[in-house]
This record gives sequence, C-alpha cells and structure tokens, in this order.
Amino acid sequence: MTLWRETSKYNPKIAQSMPAEKKAFDFVRIDMPPKKPREVGVVEMRGPYYTSISYGYLKDLLDDWNDYVDGYKFAGGSMRLLARSRVREIIGTCHEHDLYVSTGGFVERVIVQGKSAVDQYLNECKKLGFDVVEVSSGLAPIPLKDKLEIVKRVQRLGMTPKPEVSMMIGAGAGTHIAGYDEAMKMRNFDEFSDEVQEHLKAGAKMIMVESEGLTEDIPPEKWRKDVIKRLVDKFGYKVFMFEASDPPVFKWYLTTLGRDVNLFIDHSQVVEFAAWRTRLWGDNEIWKGKKIEYS
Repeated sequence: MTLWRETSKYNPKIAQSMPAEKKAFDFVRIDMPPKKPREVGVVEMRGPYYTSISYGYLKDLLDDWNDYVDGYKFAGGSMRLLARSRVREIIGTCHEHDLYVSTGGFVERVIVQGKSAVDQYLNECKKLGFDVVEVSSGLAPIPLKDKLEIVKRVQRLGMTPKPEVSMMIGAGAGTHIAGYDEAMKMRNFDEFSDEVQEHLKAGAKMIMVESEGLTEDIPPEKWRKDVIKRLVDKFGYKVFMFEASDPPVFKWYLTTLGRDVNLFIDHSQVVEFAAWRTRLWGDNEIWKGKKIEYS
C-alpha cells in the first residue's frame, strides 16, 4: 500500500522528469527495490527519540539514502518539543525526498486530556502536513471502540490511520530500558487477531505490530515466531508493518518473509538494512552455489 500518496505535498511528476543518476559500480548485480511509491516492502525509519536527529542530519541522510526509505516517524511525541516551523520544515524535507511522515503513537499521550484534545491534535496533524497518524495504546489502555473511532476520524480528515497492535499489555515507549514488570502481560492470540480484524474493517490499510512481547529484548530462541506465523497465515504479510528495531530482528524478517515485508527500523540502521534487503552484503545466500575463484 502507498501510505503517502493521497496526502503528501511531494510531486511525483516532477521527480519522474528528473533523470536518475547511475549508482556506482552498477555492474554488480543487486536486488534494488522498486521505485517509490511502493506498495510492498515499505520501510519506515524512526526519527528523534532514543537519539536526536537534527534537521541537517536528516537532510544529509535523505540526500544519500532516500531511495531505500519510504517513511519517517516522530517517535514518543518528539514533535511536541520542537517549534511548529521546524516540524513543518522536517515534514517538507521528507516530502521532497518522497517520504511520508507519521506521528508515531502520540495519541495515547494526548488522550489523557480528553476527546477535545484528541480532536485538536488530529487537526493540527493535518495543518502541519502529517500523512500518517499512528493509533497506538501500548501504555494507555484505550478501549478498542475508541481506537476505531480515532481511526475513522483520521480518515475523514484525509490522513492515513496506522493502528498499532501489541501482544503485550503495558509495553512500549522504551519500557525495555526499565524492564518488563508484573503489570505487563501477554494477550492471547485470538484477542490480538480480533483487534487486527476490527481495524481492517474500519478502513485501516496497514497495521503496526509492536515488537514488545514478540522479539524485543528476548533471546532469539524465545522469539514468538509462532505468533508472527499465525498472523501471516491469517492475514498475509502485506497488511502488517513489523517493528524490527534491531538488526538480528530485521534480518530474520527478511530471510523468513522476504524482501517485500514492511518493516520499521531505526534511522541508524538504514544502510545495513539496505545492504541486506538488496543482497549487497551480509546474506550468506549471496555466495551459496556460486563459483568463487579469480583465475
């Protein structure tokens, strides 16, 4: 699916009229992703949260690597710490580089001030130029009926809702730093699956799958691969964006579900991820069955 197409200020006709410069060493065969906007293999990167991302850093990053990234996410409500003019500037730069911009799950912080604050938040998202509004409830136990109403409200405003669904109750926003406590518990698969179904019925096109309880801070041998497999078996992988903020995790998704899987990664991992996704480097399958000799 294309998350930004309907709302972005980016003009693809202008971009397509500009000749693309050849990549260096283009005789070396790699699996380049299709041109944006992409329907599958959507890659969203985390903006400022665990580390700051200055405007200059972001622009430099996108100047070099925007071919490999589809979206930019303000994590943890970080846009609240910036001037409106800077938020607009960041969003504009992302649009110029053909990226959609997501709010992250900030709505669950806003909702403590009531419905009017949520409505005001969504209206300001629209004014500032956000394309995607994430609707999460990892920390705040927002009732499903209210999440569905927010999803519908986002659509009426002409933005794209991206509900986040988590297997773990009470997790998110860096809780791994403090560790999981007894208040955090796992949901059963049927409850998780039913929420996914309800969001799809409400018009959501992509569901964000939180990593807590599945892969985050869990030894690889204890990852809940069974849950991920059941989700994919039931809904297919194209309706999901899986959080894969650690290289071992995104490498597993790529090798298990293929290069068309939609993933959320950290901004610091864009190059390593692109290398694996394009089979430029790292994946042992590159050399499997090949004749390796010079003479």
